[in-house]
Amino acid sequence: MTVWDQVVGQPDAVSVLTSSAAVAASMVDGTFTGSASAVAHAWLFTGPPGSGRSVAARAFAAALECETGAGCGSCRGCRTTMAGTHADVHVVVPEGLSISVAEMRALVQIAARRPTGARWQVVIITDADRLTEGAANALLKAVEEPPERTVFLLCAPSDHPDDVPVTIRSRCRHLGLRTPAAPAIAEVLRDRDGIPADMATWAASVCGGHVGRARRLATDDAARSRRESVLRIPLSLRRLPDVFTCADDLVKSAEADASEVSGARDEAEKEALKTAMGHGGTGKGAAAATRGSAAAIKELERRQKSRATRTQRDAIDLALVDLAGFYRDVLVVSSVAPAALNHPDREPDARKAAAVWTPESTLRRLEAVLACREALELNVKPRIAIEAMLTTLHHG
Repeated sequence: MTVWDQVVGQPDAVSVLTSSAAVAASMVDGTFTGSASAVAHAWLFTGPPGSGRSVAARAFAAALECETGAGCGSCRGCRTTMAGTHADVHVVVPEGLSISVAEMRALVQIAARRPTGARWQVVIITDADRLTEGAANALLKAVEEPPERTVFLLCAPSDHPDDVPVTIRSRCRHLGLRTPAAPAIAEVLRDRDGIPADMATWAASVCGGHVGRARRLATDDAARSRRESVLRIPLSLRRLPDVFTCADDLVKSAEADASEVSGARDEAEKEALKTAMGHGGTGKGAAAATRGSAAAIKELERRQKSRATRTQRDAIDLALVDLAGFYRDVLVVSSVAPAALNHPDREPDARKAAAVWTPESTLRRLEAVLACREALELNVKPRIAIEAMLTTLHHG
């Protein structure tokens, strides 16, 4: 199995990346006679959520570090890159709401070093759209004057200025990814993950083209239960009190999801930091070290709180995407369009809603869901934004 097998439903992108990796290998081997600029020093991977932007970037990084230059998947360079342990491959995964300038400056300094393995120094930024202005400026300086053997791989939803500054975009080679087709996702779930065919087909049909979501729906009962509770909301808003009940359930579910993801990890991080700072120690200087650790612990708690907030928002946003897909299905059914449904397993509910709601009221409901997503991005309190949305969904 090569590293490219991880990239689902993107044959055109794989072809481009494979060719570039081959050129990069010939440059390392000294057999390439063309210009040194043949391998772009900065790439921008864009595509909708679930298209596999970060997976494609990691696979390309593995191919750059591959001993054969083809992304064989079996050599040490490929295996360590895909496992996240390669010394010359640095992956930035923002756990909080943004990527800070301090974090980016530290990364740029690392990227300026020569690769220890004599091939390439690779920096992957999985959510480049979360760069702060200062962080983007720090990255821009590195992208403008890149070290000879360093490649930056940026991942973002689009190349729009709201996602990636024009100054950075103009210095990157753009590679757009598309939403994988349901059959391709189902095939991966069956063949690579060993998921039963029926479950794989169902998960692929309702995941919205998101491979990771399909895998989670196919393997996690709690994920399927949360999706069901969200998709019951449109037809359960019969009375105004139902608005507040559903809002409460939605917010609590997101909070529980965030707590489940980060609870044990937060405590382990805090204990590890306390141990490193001398907590519980004895002897000369132990008391002073313990007092001096207060600021470090406070900073860790701040980062953990930011991470929990992002996890909660991501859980709510996923629920809102499911809701938007349902109202879109209602419009498809009411217009008798031949388009595929986002939630084919909820078609009876969509038809029931289409028989009662006018297309105009359905569209207002869809717009309310999208407005709620925008409000959350602007840091509106989740409960307030969700209650406002559900009120519109109730009235239509």
